[in-house]
Amino acid sequence: MLLRYLLCALLALTSSFGMAAANTTDKDSKMDLLSVPFLNTDGTTETLSLYKGKVVLVVNVASKCGYTPQYAGLEKLYRDNLGDGLVVVAFPSNDFGGQEPGTDLEILNFCRSKYDVTFPVKSKMSTKGPGKSPLYAALTSPSGPYPGEVAWNFEKFLIGRDGQMLGRFKSSVRPDSPELTEAIAKALAK
Repeated sequence: MLLRYLLCALLALTSSFGMAAANTTDKDSKMDLLSVPFLNTDGTTETLSLYKGKVVLVVNVASKCGYTPQYAGLEKLYRDNLGDGLVVVAFPSNDFGGQEPGTDLEILNFCRSKYDVTFPVKSKMSTKGPGKSPLYAALTSPSGPYPGEVAWNFEKFLIGRDGQMLGRFKSSVRPDSPELTEAIAKALAK
């Protein structure tokens, strides 16, 4: 567990230095979100580059939240659009009201048994504050297109096939809402 914590801290530190350098040299340059590291549930380091060429919907999730039933809608959205190139990627977070207290394995089991989730669920991470993960630091960067801290569980970030952010949707925006489904359809059409 200590090794895993140290690895996360090292990833955050390394990524923060890289992002700071990129942001100070050229504020107008776009960050490729596909290259930002995070931990997978097996403890390995991964990036969203695995999904290069696909449209990615990043969602911070929690098992004991009022929005938890959105797992069903996210799974439907994923299954309905998988063939067209959409990937939903969930990042569990315990940042809001302690609503995700489980281990990675407990979270995976919950998602699969309660909501039949087949989309990728990654390792639990921090999405806000000084200890936020490198991925969420990039997604919410003050120099990014949609700056500001994540407000609650089930906030959604839409990333285009080229790794650039296309949209940000608050927790109350359901997976089947026209606002989100139209943005996804537009991204998939590119």
